Amino acid sequence: MSAAANLFDLAGKVAVVTGGSKGIGRAIAERLAQHGARVVVASRRLDACQEVVDGIAARGGEAMALACNIGRKPELQALVDATLARWGRIDALVCNAAVNPYFGPAIDMPDEAFDKIMASNVRSNLWLAHMVLPGMAERGEGSVIIISSIGGLRGSPTLGAYGISKAADMQLARNLAVEWGPRGIRANCIAPGLVRTDFARALWEDPANLRKRTRDTPLQRIGEPDEIAGAAVFLASPASTFMTGQTIVIDGGVTAGAPRVEE
Repeated sequence: MSAAANLFDLAGKVAVVTGGSKGIGRAIAERLAQHGARVVVASRRLDACQEVVDGIAARGGEAMALACNIGRKPELQALVDATLARWGRIDALVCNAAVNPYFGPAIDMPDEAFDKIMASNVRSNLWLAHMVLPGMAERGEGSVIIISSIGGLRGSPTLGAYGISKAADMQLARNLAVEWGPRGIRANCIAPGLVRTDFARALWEDPANLRKRTRDTPLQRIGEPDEIAGAAVFLASPASTFMTGQTIVIDGGVTAGAPRVEE
């Protein structure tokens, strides 16, 4: 095997991916398995997770499906316990699952919606990381990967609370990096732009919004889930062992600025 291939070799590693049954999470789970990791695919629907696991197995990989609602702390602990019972370790934690129950001006948002967004998108990641980090620290290495969003870098008239939660995730990664770095653990975020997933369907199925986003993006299109997965492989692998506390933006260039488009 070449040195370049070794950089991304995940053989012998165990990765947990929340929200792994579809979209970005599914793409990440499949690519981690392709690079040799044993992968736990978790989401609320066990049947959907099992479909991903069956696909991984059909391609020669090893994976396990587990049902888990990230908003329930006992279910997160059960996810960790089941992984350790099966494979004895967790080397990479991918916190991908998130919610957004409200779309519109923040002034009209119910308190319950804000609380759910922050609890699911931030606190659950903190809970899960704290369940996994001590085991990583015992081995002196590990990688926490939080899927944030460019919504955490920009204001929005309709996705304000979601953006606040995603900005908090970036800070969570920085704090984990500082607190656990001395134990050999790295923590980073990936901030995708608009990607063709069910989660973002309301944005890309709206023709007017899709035209605007396409026009305002230097690559002149939206992303696909698999275009995010490579960054997760990088962050889970030896290729990124000196990278921590950072956010990788994958947005087709939209945060760099809108290109000049000739009428």
